[in-house]
Amino acid sequence: MSRSVNLVASHARRMKIRKAASGYYGARSRLIKTMRDAVRRAGSYSFAHRRKNPGMFRKLWITRINAACRLNGLSYSQFMHGLVICNIEIDRKMLADMAVNDQVAFAQLAEQVRTAI
Repeated sequence: MSRSVNLVASHARRMKIRKAASGYYGARSRLIKTMRDAVRRAGSYSFAHRRKNPGMFRKLWITRINAACRLNGLSYSQFMHGLVICNIEIDRKMLADMAVNDQVAFAQLAEQVRTAI
């Protein structure tokens, strides 16, 4: 009796790994064992860094707001404190977007904060 091998399923498994490893450099995109390791490691890094993403974006927003505040003669902490005093509730994401894309509106906001401090 001939030996039965489940070639369809094993081929599908390998192709799934090969698809995930496409674009990797060298043996990581050519050899199945190396591919498997590379894909597994990439998945674990992806999982861990999804938890880091919100903090990295917050840091980026604060940097952008601080740069725009400095152009308007304020520090970041003075600006944020002034927003609290003025009862202006705009989150950092929107403030950073204003700082980059709408400098005029951000300057008006900074002027309003400066008069309140």
